[in-house]
Amino acid sequence: MLTTLFRIIKYGFLGFWRNGWLSTATLSIIVLALLVFEGLIISNVLTKTALTSLQEKIDISVYFKSNTSEDDILKIKKSLESLAEVKGVEYISRDRALEIFKERHKDDPTITQSLEELKENPLLASLNIKAHNPKEYVTIADHLEKADFKVWFEKVTYAQNAIVIERLGRIIDTAEKGGLILIIFLALIAVLITFNTIRLAIYSSREEIGIMRLVGASNSFIRGPYVVEGIIYGLVAGILSVIIALPIIYFVSPYVKIFISEMNLWLYFTSNLIGILGYQLLFGVGLGVISSVIAIRKYLRI
Repeated sequence: MLTTLFRIIKYGFLGFWRNGWLSTATLSIIVLALLVFEGLIISNVLTKTALTSLQEKIDISVYFKSNTSEDDILKIKKSLESLAEVKGVEYISRDRALEIFKERHKDDPTITQSLEELKENPLLASLNIKAHNPKEYVTIADHLEKADFKVWFEKVTYAQNAIVIERLGRIIDTAEKGGLILIIFLALIAVLITFNTIRLAIYSSREEIGIMRLVGASNSFIRGPYVVEGIIYGLVAGILSVIIALPIIYFVSPYVKIFISEMNLWLYFTSNLIGILGYQLLFGVGLGVISSVIAIRKYLRI
């Protein structure tokens, strides 16, 4: 049994080296398929990071009347934090709001001078409420509208942000559904192209397969070398796809950071290199083996 296994592996390597141009063409196709797969992984991460960044910028702000005590505001904050839809509530006191305002407009002498002339702080204390999901802001807004402590409110900003929140929700839904459809579509194309390329490589060996059938070789012995070839294609293509992607990622990373400041693409890729390589090898070997098994079936029929 070990001798048979050794021969299968040996013939697999021999077939890979012997069909130089066909092996190169097949390998190139699988590398391209894996680069597409790798691109889908990265684009999925970029989309999620961009949407998360947008979500973090959206919230509902509740401004309180100037005569509302800090204890009352903190009680309201605790009440809001108990809601399942609420991710977090940030309290900004009047003094803190003034500090933030001064820092933001420190380069504007007109505003700075106007603040100095005022005898009291004109800003209001507020609570910034963030939801787990943009769709849940409607529920939070309804809760605020019906709450007993509404009498302390000076202004609630949900009405101003409602359109943006609604659009963000639609973008997230579209990105998730569209991304899934794109992944399935491109994966099918990659499988079909790889399958046809490997089938062409096996077709060139049809006479050899016929002779092996005539001398009584078993189906598993005939199929084995092509499965080994599929594994070799997958392993080599997986490593090559990561090597090719490294300089591309390094080059585009600064440009990605311009659009998504929270995303360091090069750091993400290098820190997850082993995981990405593992996915590439798994996908490549699976693609090569499945394509080889399906392509050889035609020649194993009696």
